[in-house]
Amino acid sequence: MPLAVRFDEYGDIDVLKVVEVPRPSAGPGQVLVKVVAAGINPGEASIRKGLLHDRWPATFPSGQGTDLAGVVEEVGPGVSRFGVGDEVLGFVDTRSSHAELVVAESGNVVPRPPGLPWAMAGSLFVAGTTAYAAVRAVHLAPGDTVVVSGAAGGVGSLAVQLAVDAGATVIGLASEEHHDWLNDHGVIPVVYGEGVAGRMKDASGGHVDALIDTFGAGYVRLAVELGVPPERIDTIIDWEGAAEFGARTDGNAAAGDAGVLAELAGMIADGRLEVPIARIYPLREVREAFRDLEQRHTLGKIVLEP
Repeated sequence: MPLAVRFDEYGDIDVLKVVEVPRPSAGPGQVLVKVVAAGINPGEASIRKGLLHDRWPATFPSGQGTDLAGVVEEVGPGVSRFGVGDEVLGFVDTRSSHAELVVAESGNVVPRPPGLPWAMAGSLFVAGTTAYAAVRAVHLAPGDTVVVSGAAGGVGSLAVQLAVDAGATVIGLASEEHHDWLNDHGVIPVVYGEGVAGRMKDASGGHVDALIDTFGAGYVRLAVELGVPPERIDTIIDWEGAAEFGARTDGNAAAGDAGVLAELAGMIADGRLEVPIARIYPLREVREAFRDLEQRHTLGKIVLEP
């Protein structure tokens, strides 16, 4: 029997377990995928803890996981775009990708471009489409200066690259250990913490056009204080700040479709985008993977390999 991650109640990391489950089958319009890689995301930790119960309640026993990449094992009735053996990447809306076998809607997977590493393919959807939406939301044009908080995280590391690709001058707020990576990707690194407003002004020449907030901790307010128009501030985490100042909150829901995923995968294949992979864990070490994730200090993505 295949293995899958499950939890039976809200709680800390120790509620996660890897158990045998009945083999799933592809229904009409679906494909069954043998998972090679599946990314993990902060939102999954929040759901597991019950912090998002009002918005996305769990039904127990609950699986988890959205991102995936793997090989098609079975196609359901009505599916003609894919065949057994095809390599794909995509997503599910059923909290089920942290598993050996996953059923996905055929419209939610796309072909894996040649040369796209499995770990990058399997961790691209949530972070990639969130970064895509955030960059689009602040309407960057060549010559603009944009600040990205949490610039080395799963979303931030992609947002800074997409902003550079759009022709903007990009200032990335991150711990000093990640500054070399930011420099290598055309980003001006700035360490966060006390005095960050002054360092942002110095790095930008005194003018910031837009801000993308992936970290929280008051950056929406700080951007407004620096004179950034609220309509050019996008946060994926500070809902209170957005409501107070009228900032945007475009994230995965604003760009979460297979078309955007295919575009991002193509950019990676063309060498225009990179998903930095912090670490890869076996599926059975899912607790260790989330313990690592929840420290909020990794560069890029953490990935499970069944």
